[in-house]
Amino acid sequence: MAKIIVVDDDPAIQTLIRINLEMQGHQVQTANDGVEGYALIQQERPDMAILDVMMPNMDGYTVCQRMRKNQELEHIPVLMLTALGVVEDKVKGFEVGADDYLVKPFELPELQVRVRALLRRSGRLPKSASSQEILSVGDLTLIPENLEVKIQQDIVKLTPTEFEILNCLVQNHHQAIALGKLLQDVWGYSPDDDVETIRVHVRHLRAKLEKVSNGKVYIETIYGGGYRLIPEGSSKSKR
Repeated sequence: MAKIIVVDDDPAIQTLIRINLEMQGHQVQTANDGVEGYALIQQERPDMAILDVMMPNMDGYTVCQRMRKNQELEHIPVLMLTALGVVEDKVKGFEVGADDYLVKPFELPELQVRVRALLRRSGRLPKSASSQEILSVGDLTLIPENLEVKIQQDIVKLTPTEFEILNCLVQNHHQAIALGKLLQDVWGYSPDDDVETIRVHVRHLRAKLEKVSNGKVYIETIYGGGYRLIPEGSSKSKR
């Protein structure tokens, strides 16, 4: 299945996650703090990292941030694992590049669902092919195998989450996509208070698209309704 590294200074949590994921068929390695964990991630190049936030020597936010600044590690999906459950802490995790966020204490089925969804988004697990996906519309061409989008002649590298958000918008171009549908299609479950999750990732995605397109807007905010893709882009701000 997948190679997963778990970084947490609580031995009981480490063991619980390791045994559970190994029972799912994954190969799991563990580290006790951020410094050890980041070194292990650099060495092993896993398919996914699970990072606790509050750790000695280097916290999970810093590990994630360093991963996103390292070209050899930036593509690795990150699940933040923490006892901090307020929205501001989740936003901070997404701002440094985390893909998902799981609050302790958690149920094991919830851990399994989030791990499976992250691995599927990053291409580590196969997706069910119920219909032929659209790969090119307007200025945009998706390159699934590399998690990239081509905007005219420019190639933009995306995180697994950013790619899946854009893919969902491409499949439904010119239609308003509700936040709930994005959460369901991209994350694979329906969090009850994670609307800010989408907003942070869309903000990062927009910045990447506009950086190579001289400020053209491709994702329009539909107030009260979610987001809509403008395949040809617009010079008028529709945030």
